Amino acid sequence: MTPQTALEKRGQMIRDGFCVVDNILSEEFLQELRVESERLIARHTQSDHAVYHGQHLMVSGADSPVVQKLLESPSTRRVLDEMRFDDFEPAKGIIVLTKDPGGPPLYWHQDWYHWNDPISCAPWPQHLFLKYYLTDTALENGCLRVIPGTHCERIDFHDQLLYGGDIKHGLELEKEHPIMFSERPDQIDVCVKAGSLVMRDARLLHSARRNRTNERRTMLLVWIVRPNTVPAYWSGEIPEPVANRDEKREYPKSQTPGKYLT
Repeated sequence: MTPQTALEKRGQMIRDGFCVVDNILSEEFLQELRVESERLIARHTQSDHAVYHGQHLMVSGADSPVVQKLLESPSTRRVLDEMRFDDFEPAKGIIVLTKDPGGPPLYWHQDWYHWNDPISCAPWPQHLFLKYYLTDTALENGCLRVIPGTHCERIDFHDQLLYGGDIKHGLELEKEHPIMFSERPDQIDVCVKAGSLVMRDARLLHSARRNRTNERRTMLLVWIVRPNTVPAYWSGEIPEPVANRDEKREYPKSQTPGKYLT
């Protein structure tokens, strides 16, 4: 990645909340990951609450040499360093997520649990999801959908969604919830080639399409975090709540966007 490309990718992460970096994993390593993920899935019993996620299996690097190899991927580390995301701590495991043949769509949501913390309004990413798809993704097999910018800008849609325990209750009442599974004019379908890396801010609103094919679509998810500090590369304005954040305070967790999403 050239310095200019790295700068552009970091700018997209800050502006849109996601980006794609192509050709991160070799075809040989992809095949290793496919074999290992199928082995792990074959030993796994899917829970009822994960119906919209498909298989949802957490695996530590200590339990799988192939998973550890992914966690130590030099190409991913190089991309993070070049984008100056080098202060994100290494992960210790992954989550195997699938869209099984005929699997339902995944509802709109975000994965940030710290909305009571002033760090929520940081313009830079604090928690990153690294997504590795083991097959090409398209509208037909359950590609990712995102609404750019919703990691740091509130829209009306935020106030229409279900959060936390309300998600489970609401989806049990209505399997095709009109809001949670809705089509959005501001959405983007993120279709990628196998071996690419999708980077996503934890705060970004996202979902996934239904798998209308007869083949499983598998994604390996790595979640990394950085300290609650201003990153070294940041030269822009620091929001007042972040600048005055009490580092010693324990902020209660919440998955519902509050006053720090403006």
